[in-house]
Amino acid sequence: MIERTLFNADHEAFRDSLKRFMDKEIAPHHDAWEEQGFVDRDNWRKAGEQGLLCMTLPEAYGGSGVDKLYSVVQMEELARAGFSGIGWGLHSEIVAPYILHYGTEAQKQRYLPQLASGEMVGAIAMSEPAAGSDLQGIKTTAIQQGDGSYLLNGSKTFITNGWHADLVIVVAKTNPAAGAKGTSLLLVERGMPGFEKGKRLKKLGLKAQDTSELFFDQVRVSAENLLGGEAYEGKGFICLMEQLPWERLQIAIGAIAAAQAAIDDTVAYVKERQVFGQAVANYQHTRYTLAELQTEVQVAQVFVDKCCSLVLDNKLDTSTASMAKYWCSDLQCKVMDACVQLHGGYGYMWEYPITRAYADARVQRIYGGTNEIMKEVIARGMGLPGR
Repeated sequence: MIERTLFNADHEAFRDSLKRFMDKEIAPHHDAWEEQGFVDRDNWRKAGEQGLLCMTLPEAYGGSGVDKLYSVVQMEELARAGFSGIGWGLHSEIVAPYILHYGTEAQKQRYLPQLASGEMVGAIAMSEPAAGSDLQGIKTTAIQQGDGSYLLNGSKTFITNGWHADLVIVVAKTNPAAGAKGTSLLLVERGMPGFEKGKRLKKLGLKAQDTSELFFDQVRVSAENLLGGEAYEGKGFICLMEQLPWERLQIAIGAIAAAQAAIDDTVAYVKERQVFGQAVANYQHTRYTLAELQTEVQVAQVFVDKCCSLVLDNKLDTSTASMAKYWCSDLQCKVMDACVQLHGGYGYMWEYPITRAYADARVQRIYGGTNEIMKEVIARGMGLPGR
């Protein structure tokens, strides 16, 4: 196996402390959270107290000012453990960075410290019932009124952290006639009149992750809650495109960590499981299957680590991130399917980690832009003509 050189001693020390937190505060509860369909809110506050939320934010806004590799460590360990209900990644490395990069100083001061402490839970509302990967097709509108405020109308679906969310970045058309150039981002808070949350959605996997519908009926949003202020009106689509490479790489990071954990778990299982008087690991088919999977995961890990290095240098481009997201999530599903097969009937039982990993993996090929869209992005980056 190729030695990873991405992390230093401080990163690894953080990995150890994170595992201790997970063992104490997540592992004993995750099964119950899967049954109830959401992670207890208290877990968010405990994570904030331990500095596990929004770590890469500057200290002035409540973060630790560390590099993104600390977040990579966190994503890897949560994925390896199968703690798919924990919504820290989206909260810390998608929602908070939007506010940090594009928000006014007043917006940063108001929201970032509360996100870092776990006092507020953040979500971002892009997908709609009729618009998923095609963000230009959203129908939600936010029309400016005479007093400068916006009237927000529409609905969103499949929103991670949506049920818990105290703050939602809502993608809406402030100028519907302008297409993508009329898209803006609004900061909508829990309790605003007309903002309602639908039921928690029941999913194939990610059962402990609160995913919900959001509804906006004549929600009056002040001009101060337009992300970035007046200068960013109509520039929401540009902001989304700038942030999507890091979001897509996060999917790849989790995919490879989960795939490696599945292989490790399956290796241990086939050494113990007896079939026809000998261990399943003794059969050539088993050994070759696992050898092939490990080779592909090793290749993908090297690529993902390189992409992480590019993120640190602000050089990760859209096409490369799309390659990582598509390839690694496809590979994750391939690994999970093969490992379920090697577990036999037990691979179909919910109490086995591989079963949950199989169910959790499938959505990786859908969210963050479907893998079909990723191929379109890659093709355009190659200069290939499209419709």
